Amino acid sequence: MQTHHQLDPLRRAVDALKQDGPLALVPTMGALHEGHLTLVREARKRAAHVAVSIFVNPRQFGPNEDLAKYPRQLERDSELLAAEGVSLLWAPDAEAMYPDGYATTINVGEVSEGLCGAARPGHFDGVATVVCKLFNQVRPDLAVFGEKDWQQLAVIRRMARDLDLLLPTAEAIHGVPTVREADGLAMSSRNAYLSADERVQAAALPRAMQAAIAAMRGGVPVESALEALRASLLEGGFASVDYAEVRHAESLVPLVALSDAPARLLVAARIGPARLIDNMAV
Repeated sequence: MQTHHQLDPLRRAVDALKQDGPLALVPTMGALHEGHLTLVREARKRAAHVAVSIFVNPRQFGPNEDLAKYPRQLERDSELLAAEGVSLLWAPDAEAMYPDGYATTINVGEVSEGLCGAARPGHFDGVATVVCKLFNQVRPDLAVFGEKDWQQLAVIRRMARDLDLLLPTAEAIHGVPTVREADGLAMSSRNAYLSADERVQAAALPRAMQAAIAAMRGGVPVESALEALRASLLEGGFASVDYAEVRHAESLVPLVALSDAPARLLVAARIGPARLIDNMAV
């Protein structure tokens, strides 16, 4: 596996790899777990070579968020990726990604509004900007993202569509279902922040979501089911619930009642030092 930290050698490596066939990109912030490796395996099924980026993007963290303590373990991550057959690791530092004088930000309206966009102002501007740069740097034929951050996936697809990106096109941005622990908790690098007791309590999140979905499918009004979900999380050890909403799965327009339209339950809640997000089809 090649590892590059500067743009010029990266571009030469990409040119050589793409002579063999399609190149897939899996963007990450490192601290890799089985969820990330599942994305890598999906990418390997779809392309001749897989590139993975590791960059803890400061522009998607708010002033009071966990940028400084976000786990960084490049050596361990490199070993995991090499074992999975990754061809190229792109691991720029902040100066390589945002050189002196950098002044451009991408804002994607509508799908970035509400949910994490409301709770974390500017977050999706940072996500859209860095992902667009990664696409331009690596020039992948396709890209693979996890569905755990459903809103992020919607933002990236909308950005690619609105900007007429060709490498990759919006249609070549693939989502992979959320990978979960044995107790149902979505895998996340931030799970490492939890104490043993908090980790046990955190499993209340997927259980409460499943109960709310069952209630809604059984005819309980959406808002009543969401109120019960919030109460269940607070009683189960969560400190607060940032949001619990049902939205159209593609447009992310809020839904007050179920219909034939594809719907998604999206939740963000805080426990201990961690803010956990999850989503499920309704």
